[in-house]
This record gives sequence, C-alpha cells and structure tokens, in this order.
Amino acid sequence: MSLFKASLGVGFHWSCRALQKPKIKLTKDVYPVKRGNFAVLNDSHVQQFESILGKERVLTDPDELDSYNVDWIKMVRGYSSVVLKPKTTEEVSAILKVCNQHKLAVCPQGGNTGLVGGSVPVFDEVILSTSLMNQIIKINDIPGSIVCQAGCVLEALDTALAEHGLMMPLDLGAKGSCHIGGNIATNAGGLRLLRYGSLQANTLGLVAVKADGEVLDCMNTLKKDNTGYHLKHLFIGSEGTLGIVTEVAIQCPPKPQSVSLALLGVVDFEHALRTFRLARTMLSEILSSCELMDDNCVGPVVDTLGVRNPLANHPFYVLIEVSGSNASHDEEKLNAFLESAMGEGIVSDGTYTNEPSRMQNIWQLRERIAEALLRNGFVYKYDVSLPHDDFYRLIPVLQERLKGSEAQIVSGYGHLGDGNLHLNICSPQFSSELLAQIEPFVFEWISKRGGSISAEHGIGFKKTKFLKFSKSDAAIRTMLQLKHLFDPQGILNPYKVLPLE
Repeated sequence: MSLFKASLGVGFHWSCRALQKPKIKLTKDVYPVKRGNFAVLNDSHVQQFESILGKERVLTDPDELDSYNVDWIKMVRGYSSVVLKPKTTEEVSAILKVCNQHKLAVCPQGGNTGLVGGSVPVFDEVILSTSLMNQIIKINDIPGSIVCQAGCVLEALDTALAEHGLMMPLDLGAKGSCHIGGNIATNAGGLRLLRYGSLQANTLGLVAVKADGEVLDCMNTLKKDNTGYHLKHLFIGSEGTLGIVTEVAIQCPPKPQSVSLALLGVVDFEHALRTFRLARTMLSEILSSCELMDDNCVGPVVDTLGVRNPLANHPFYVLIEVSGSNASHDEEKLNAFLESAMGEGIVSDGTYTNEPSRMQNIWQLRERIAEALLRNGFVYKYDVSLPHDDFYRLIPVLQERLKGSEAQIVSGYGHLGDGNLHLNICSPQFSSELLAQIEPFVFEWISKRGGSISAEHGIGFKKTKFLKFSKSDAAIRTMLQLKHLFDPQGILNPYKVLPLE
C-alpha cells in the first residue's frame, strides 16, 4: 500500500479519474502579471509578416490559433492573434527585425510540450513556431554527429540516425512531438542522462538569432574547439529569452547493439535507493537508465490508460535499462545483478526482457504517467532535483501537509539515477488556496537541502519568482544584464525565466 493510500484509507482508488476537465482560463486572469509596454499587433504588422513568409504561413484564424495559445498540460493560456511559421534562419531574422523595430513581443514555440508555461504567450505575444524548420542538414558518420534545424522532432532525428548506426543522446517521453530547438532552449535531461550526459554537454554548436535580427553563428561540429567564449552555452537553457535557436549540431553516440529492460518491485524508497547503488556498482558501463515510480503514478497508467503491469502491486517500482555491444556479456551482468538484488532481499519481485514489444509496454508505465494524471483534473507539476538521500522524502511531507485539502493524489517519479524527481499533485480543478499550500513551501524545502527548483524543464513562466531559491542575487543580476545586452527592449519571451523587474 502506498503512503498516500495509507493516509486516506482503503476506500480511495484514483477517484480523480471521474473528474471533469477544468476550463482553461487566460493566464492574465489567474496569475498576478502585468502586460509589458509592448505594441499591439495591427494589420500593417501582419502585412509585413506576409511579405516575408507569404499568407499561407501567417496564421490569423482564431480556430487555428487555439492550440498554439494553450500549453500541453492545459495550465496556461495566452491570446495571441498571429502565428508565424518560418522555414529558414533568414526568415526568422527578418521577422525579428520587424518585431524589434515595432516593439512587438515574441513567443518562440517548438513542440509546445513544456511543463512550466514557457512556450505559450502570457498575453498577446507574436507566436513564432519552428514547426516548419524541420530539415536534417547533415549526419556525420565517423565522429558521430547531426546538424539539423531547430524544428526537427526528436524521434524523427533518432530514426534518421539509426540508419547510420547512431542515436540521439536524449530520450524523452514527449519525443514524438518535442522539437530539438525546444530541447536546447530548456536544456532537457531525459531518461538516459545517466549514461550519455546532459544535452548541454552534447551540443557541439548552434545558430541563434538575436532580438534585433542579427544572426549569431556558433555552429561547429568539432568535439574540440577551445577558441574564446563558448557563446553557444548562453542559449542552452535560456528558453528563448536571449535569442531564437534555428540550427543545432549534436554529438551522437553509437546505437547499442543489445538492450534489456528490468522492472523491479520494492517495498520502500530505501530499497529503491539500494537497488540503484547495486546497479551502479554491478552494471557500471552498461547501465543506461534507472527510473523510479511510486504506486500512485503507476496506478493511473494501468487503470486509466489500460497499460498492463507485469508485476503485482508494489509501493515502488524501479526500471533498470542496460545497453551495450555484446548481448551475452550484458545479459550475464544483468543476471548477476538481479540474482544479487533478489538474494539480498533488496528487490521483492521483478521481470526483465530484451524483446522490443515487451520493453515498449514496460516503458509505457513510465512514459505515460503525465498523460494518465492529466486525463482527469488539474495537476500541479514540479520538476526538481535533490540529493539522492532526499529524493523521495518530499512526497510524504507533502502528503501530510495537504491532508484535508483538495489534493487527491500526491505522487513522485523520475530519474533516480541523476536525482531528478517529478512531483505531481492532482486535484479536481485549479485552486489558488491549494497552490498557496504548495508554493513556496516546496521550493523552500528543496532549497534547504541543496536541491534545484528546476532539473530539466526550465523556469518558464511558472517559476520566475522562485528563481531565488536556486540562484544567488549576484547570479540573477548577471542574468538580467545579459538579457538587456542581447535583448534591450525585452521582446523575446517576456515574463519568462527571469523575475519581473
């Protein structure tokens, strides 16, 4: 029985499944934010954009605009009246020159899979969509790299690389819709950071367009280039506030020849942590992923989405993926690890497979958690990182704190291997009273333990006033100075990342 079910009693089981979806209110009507001193779009501006892109790539139909104005988790909504769809860096440059000249605020948007409101307008910003910037420019087989436009979908890149025996170093649950430019802009982490490192570490070069339309070419495909300031790093994680990334070069590792996946059931978090420690020791170079899920996450995936759980119910589940170049060697190491984990009583039950269809089914238990929780009701989502000993301790603390509130599910899952926890709190609808019970408490708790308020999804709109819990005053002042240097009029993704001045 999970901690949350124990605290509420036997009669509760995913009651949020029956809740109605909340109506999405305008961001400006929900959050205390004031529109900046920006121009209002008029017909003259639209005509200038049409002269750059043609009428077919300038969207003004309200029905077409609706999906661009709302974020993926239906949390925030703007009211932009135009979406621009460039295909080249030159077109992005021309658009930004017009916007900068007339002081029109701009919201860059990729696959719109973010979780902190960073990819949709807060008010009526011009939406610049990279969806048509989807060309692969070059794949370099020998060094292992890819050069592509920012609007390429992550899964499409991985498919193209597979033909060359390579793979993307990044893998996300949203890989079928997220764009590599958005991944760069948020410095996305993903399921295999434990093995392949951060996206920042794997970005060889990029091209970005500054607010005034100037193209900053930091493109490079060399693994070693120690010439001056590494300006590319300023754009990685900047969430479109310093410039719009249009092209990227990514270092790509060889595609594994053998992959196996184990789903393990454990009795508590301490046993999950012991499982990771043992896996890191015994699997070492072939360990590619270590994920943790509590029963409050897995339950909705099974009940709401119909995904099969091959194990009996457990309070916690650990996913262990191994990948390498020698199947017999990898299987021998995995078997030794599983025998040791079961023999020492660390793991209560488990199953493993190297069959692609079975692995895909098991991965759905992890990758579709967000979808399952969002099906019915409002979800307060937090992407944080913590020292491993504190990784899950926040969940029971919040379960106790939120007793008697509108919260109906308090759950946690994430990348145990790198300390990245995804905290989810489900309620029937958005409640400012519940939000006040969660924030800033959750950020203060994390900060006191040396954690980060954002592990891989960025700051976006939702976390700007909480940046102080992870960055010093001096660091924030320097960020503001950089913002003013790159974007003096503040037109690029306003109200995002940095605290409002």
